[in-house]
Amino acid sequence: MIIKLTRESVQSDFVKKVEEISGQNLLACYQCGKCSAGCPAVAEMDILPSQIIRLVQLGLEDKIKNFKTMWLCAACNTCAVRCPRGVDLAKIMEAVRQIVLRKNKNYVEPSQLPQELLEELPPIAIISNFRKFTA
Repeated sequence: MIIKLTRESVQSDFVKKVEEISGQNLLACYQCGKCSAGCPAVAEMDILPSQIIRLVQLGLEDKIKNFKTMWLCAACNTCAVRCPRGVDLAKIMEAVRQIVLRKNKNYVEPSQLPQELLEELPPIAIISNFRKFTA
C-alpha cells in the first residue's frame, strides 16, 4: 500500500477535529505499541490500535473508515493506563467514530439481519449495535 503524505493531510480538518473532540494531542504518541499489546479486543481487530492512531496522525480519513478496529474498541482504557505519554486512545477512537457517524451513512440495515440472529441476540445488543453503527 502506497501512502502519499502531504502537509495538507497531516494538518487537515480531520486531524484537528479528532484532537478537538477527543481532547488528545495526537503527536504525543510515538508508536511504542503498548496500547496494542494490552488491548483485550485486539484479536478481533483488523489492524492494531496503534495503527489507527498513526493513520489519524497522518490524516488518512479515507483509509480509517474501511477498518472495523474503531468499532470494536470497548473503551476499557487499558491503552490509556499503559501509555507512557498519557494518550487516551479510547477517546481518539470515539472521536473517529463520531466523525464517521456524522457523515450519515448507515453501516447496518435492520432488514438485512438474519432471523436466527434476531432470535438469538438479546434486544439490548441489537439496539446497541444500531446506536454504534448507524448515523
